[in-house]
Amino acid sequence: MCYGQTGAGKTYTMTGATENYKHRGILPRALQQVFRMIEERPTHAITVRVSYLEIYNESLFDLLSTLPYVGPSVTPMTIVENPQGVFIKGLSVHLTSQEEDAFSLLFEGETNRIIASHTMNKNSSRSHCIFTIYMEAHSRTLSDEKYVTSKINLVDLAGSERLGKSGSEGRVLKEATYINKSLSFLEQAIIALGDHKRDHIPFRQCKLTHALKDSLGGNCNMVLVTNIYGEAAQLEETLSSLRFASRMKLVTTEPAINEKYNAEVLRGL
Repeated sequence: MCYGQTGAGKTYTMTGATENYKHRGILPRALQQVFRMIEERPTHAITVRVSYLEIYNESLFDLLSTLPYVGPSVTPMTIVENPQGVFIKGLSVHLTSQEEDAFSLLFEGETNRIIASHTMNKNSSRSHCIFTIYMEAHSRTLSDEKYVTSKINLVDLAGSERLGKSGSEGRVLKEATYINKSLSFLEQAIIALGDHKRDHIPFRQCKLTHALKDSLGGNCNMVLVTNIYGEAAQLEETLSSLRFASRMKLVTTEPAINEKYNAEVLRGL
């Protein structure tokens, strides 16, 4: 997850410079690594699926709905929880058998993102984006009924900003208000997760924290990249971002392998 104020380099860190392969970001590198690891594991049949979700002004959008075989959703997308975790009902999920397919889906989604010119950044992301890689691994040599599932959420958060300082107005001001509110709820959830005496974690306060519920604590590994400015003029925002990072460090995670059993195979045994 990349966190920080507007224009600090979150999207550059996550996706990198598309015109320069050497400067590619975490997301394309993660996709490369996934497919490289699949090649190194001939003992397993591993399927990879991807989705790309955008949260803009507290509404959910499918960044891959523009693909000809997907089409627009009739019903609005909703966040649903089941014993397996959190998933987005109505979000298209795409099977990718090779690295090139995954990259073309990534670039398709990137072109559909909402950006706007901002005082801090001429191509400012005005939404939170979650690119998810879903993996399912079946052993080719051991029993068929057991398999392992994994999910990687790569999150590019919209930037926080001090409205009095940025001078945003009109649509950009409305967007900034939604962004700041959801980031505030994210921080509240992180503070609650770091406090082991708290029973209730306020995940449902906004779409962002609800969608990321199973990636913020518990059975997951979490990496936070905090993007900051080097200029003294942005010191207040930099300290705020670093405070968020220090709170994130208090969150404990307990990653475990997600082993599932194929009911149909078990019934046949």
